[in-house]
Amino acid sequence: MDRLRWDDVPLFLALFRERNLVGAGRRLGLDASTASRRLASLEEATGARLFDRTRQGLSPTDAADQMLSAAEEMERAAVKLTHVAQAQSAGVEGVVRIGAIPGVADYYLAPRLHELIAMHPRLRIELEASVQVADLTRREADLAIRSIRPQSGELVMKKLLQARWLATASTKLAESLGTLHDWNDARWITWGDDLAHIPTARWVNKHAGAKPPVLKTSSFGSLVAAVRSGLGVALLDEYTPSVHAGLAPVRFAKALRASTEEWPVDDLWLVGHAALREVPRVAAVWTWLEETLGAAAKSRRGR
Repeated sequence: MDRLRWDDVPLFLALFRERNLVGAGRRLGLDASTASRRLASLEEATGARLFDRTRQGLSPTDAADQMLSAAEEMERAAVKLTHVAQAQSAGVEGVVRIGAIPGVADYYLAPRLHELIAMHPRLRIELEASVQVADLTRREADLAIRSIRPQSGELVMKKLLQARWLATASTKLAESLGTLHDWNDARWITWGDDLAHIPTARWVNKHAGAKPPVLKTSSFGSLVAAVRSGLGVALLDEYTPSVHAGLAPVRFAKALRASTEEWPVDDLWLVGHAALREVPRVAAVWTWLEETLGAAAKSRRGR
């Protein structure tokens, strides 16, 4: 155990999480052969076989299972050490990584980042638009915009707004549909099979699933573009028409009102790591995100 190195911990965790040498190497910027050599050295240092090599990849042994919690604790301590060091930074400069759901990243943040950089020219932003939740404790992002409230005591958070999803179409299509008496009387656009579990996709399947949707897509941008073109109707959040001209809510008869009570309502949360919150560059971006998305909420309430 005297030969165990600090950088063996990220290697062990990457191997445990990826269950193969290629994936673990990619996480760490190593090729598979280097990862394999380092795994052999790690097992020699610990005196235990940590992974069984199979055709399917790496299978953790009992020894690896027992090491996991200690390794994760060391990972958290390393992240905290980094945060403490960065908290000493004096200026609003450097890189801030933001993880955000695609609609927010593409239509609210990216078009206005020039305002942030104008205020803080030495800032550099990395914007990751993904439905996957960035793990702030592992430094996958410095700040995140999420639709689900985190449950970690190491995070700080603020609710920015609440948005209801509505049946939406292009203005021309909404007019031609008139008042719907059955949701199946419209062509529907919905999410791809990989996102069929999300509430909006489930609503469409339940209430407008008598016919196959005219389009399935896993891209929010493609979904909005298809709706704007007049291809069909989709559930869009109530803020989207304020960003994209030519969209309108679909009118529906009283008989459908009960089904609209099931339209999803999402909260939007700004989330950061507690240890990074007061680092000047992170604090500056936090304030900008709060003001930018808060302004969208106020504008919506004012209409």
